[in-house]
Amino acid sequence: MGMKFKKQGLIYCPSGELGWNKRFFMTPTPVRLNEDIIRIYGGMRDESGASRIGYIDVGAENPSKVLKISNKPCLDLGKPGTFDDNGVILGSLIMEDNHIKMYYVGFQLVSKVKFLAFSGLAISEDGGDTFRRYSDSPIFDRRSDEIYIRAIHSVIKEENGYRIWYSYGNAWQLINNISYPVYKIRTVNSVDGIHPNLDTQKDCIDVQEDEYRIGRPTVFKEDGLYKMFYTRDTLSKIYSPGIGISNDGFNWQRTDFDFDFKPSPNGWDSQMVCYPILIKGKKEEYLIYSGNNMGESGVGYAIRE
Repeated sequence: MGMKFKKQGLIYCPSGELGWNKRFFMTPTPVRLNEDIIRIYGGMRDESGASRIGYIDVGAENPSKVLKISNKPCLDLGKPGTFDDNGVILGSLIMEDNHIKMYYVGFQLVSKVKFLAFSGLAISEDGGDTFRRYSDSPIFDRRSDEIYIRAIHSVIKEENGYRIWYSYGNAWQLINNISYPVYKIRTVNSVDGIHPNLDTQKDCIDVQEDEYRIGRPTVFKEDGLYKMFYTRDTLSKIYSPGIGISNDGFNWQRTDFDFDFKPSPNGWDSQMVCYPILIKGKKEEYLIYSGNNMGESGVGYAIRE
């Protein structure tokens, strides 16, 4: 199935020009607004490290051309004490009729582990400029076998409802005296895109060798197959993307050898490439991805060959 891409460089890196976007462009998630514009949503951190979701508009024929930068978050922090009061990141976007659904991950700080991360839903009725929360509580909350993380990253609407792929975590891994979350990928069906049918829940991708976490699944359909990008991390701290294929979206085969997408010799993505996601432009397909340190150096793109 080999997928090859030619890197085109950095698109945008926040510099604190708006106060709330001091650094980072994490988990970039693009949508095609119209024939000429691709909007890329992403998580941008403030001085304290809390992420809000904003966007950049880029040319559908040339994504290196930034047309607009959101001057305020389209999804801000949640109310104090709620599940998303210390950060929000994407998620998945579904354009439906006259509104856009945004599935997002909310972070909350607690005293005895690094954080908790559960999933919310927000809805835009103004073309994606602003989003209102469906609820101040998560739609994917803590469960007995998903106690620290339950993070939706990909949703596809199909004939009989919605297919959801998400990361779940129940443990922490200490590496060089730093605690990192341990998580894997699951899928589940939902009639309404909000309430999962737990009878359909299934683990997707097995970790290999010295991997201890694998997540941020972004799923798309192509050539009659489900295909999934994901990002994995190893005990030796190599954080890198991979890809898998599936006939049914439940049972997956890892085909990382078909996706040879590595850091550059130098520059903004010389230490890390992560969170890849595909979008169709005016003439070509683009791979949008984050760079060094999980997107601290910004977001860029490559052209599919």
